[in-house]
Amino acid sequence: MAVPKKRTSKSRKRMRRAHDFITPTAAVMICSDCGEMKLMHHVCPSCGAYRGRSVLASAAVEIDDQTA
Repeated sequence: MAVPKKRTSKSRKRMRRAHDFITPTAAVMICSDCGEMKLMHHVCPSCGAYRGRSVLASAAVEIDDQTA
C-alpha cells in the first residue's frame, strides 16, 4: 500500500485543489426563450429549450401529470 513519506504542505495541497473551485463564466449565456442563465451548447434547465426549440417539454408534462 502506498504511504506518503512526507506530509503534504498546505500550499501544495491548495495548489492541487485550485481547479476544483473554478466557475464557468465564459461559457454562460442568457436563454433566448426564458431569459435565465444557461451554459452554452446545453439545454436550458429552467425552460427546456435548445436553439429556439422546446426539447424537454414532453418530460416536463410527464412530471406534471405524475404530481396531479
